[in-house]
Amino acid sequence: MGDVTTMTATTNTAGAAHHRRRPELAAFLRSRRARVTPADVGMPPGLRRRTPGLRREEVAQLSGVGVTWYTWLEQGRPINASAQVLDAVARTLRLDQPEREHLYHLAEVPYAPDRQEGAERVGPEIQGIIDALDPRPAVVYNARYDILATNHAYRDLFALSRHITVHNVLWTLFLVPEPDCPVVFRDAELPLMVAQLRGAYGRHVGEPAWESFIHRLSAASDYFTELWESGNVAPPGPRVKTFRHEAVGEVRMTSVSLSINGMPECRVVAYTPNDEESLKRIEALRERRGR
Repeated sequence: MGDVTTMTATTNTAGAAHHRRRPELAAFLRSRRARVTPADVGMPPGLRRRTPGLRREEVAQLSGVGVTWYTWLEQGRPINASAQVLDAVARTLRLDQPEREHLYHLAEVPYAPDRQEGAERVGPEIQGIIDALDPRPAVVYNARYDILATNHAYRDLFALSRHITVHNVLWTLFLVPEPDCPVVFRDAELPLMVAQLRGAYGRHVGEPAWESFIHRLSAASDYFTELWESGNVAPPGPRVKTFRHEAVGEVRMTSVSLSINGMPECRVVAYTPNDEESLKRIEALRERRGR
């Protein structure tokens, strides 16, 4: 009996949320339409225009949708909208990324940010945060493990081969000679990282940057090819990892990933010493830097 009651309550809650979203969607579209002038989209102002913004039929025409369909959408009627149509409306209404995401949520369509060209750098605020974590190593990765930013402690710990020119941690770990690899348990850690890469790849299949990266790394490393073809998938998560440094020896670190607002699929990965001896060795690396 309790399960039935719970299911009924959940259904009622979902239905109430649906009915609240439609009026919000209608109000949002009207407010965005009023903000865009005919001049903004290269149209003459015309005569007898009651409002400074676009008319509904103009939004429909510019978006390539039917006037009746757009009118019903703006009236909050229970009609279905595809991602392609919402994108067209968003372009016409000149929505920025947060507004576009909000439109998707109100229309109850799964939102997928444009990942064709991911972030290539971080702003000074994020760089300042990871710098403040020193002597804890910290790095900003995207879903492909490109290195977008590091702090001094990260660079101290991962003093990698000078022969590696690709700024990507997977490329480095697979191509550096095993004796020089900073990861101690390489055969345990690299399969997990590749499984996490494959988990992210599902959202990027066919994108040139991703396909090129997979192709080039496969050509450069038979071990990567073997792991990639296994098809294993895993989500990122906290782990205890053991690293080696020629000056201080082995260091055991707990890694924690933190998401970054405004940078989809990018994350700060911070490393915290897992024991007292590892803490001392990390501090010793910082002292070496100051000499």
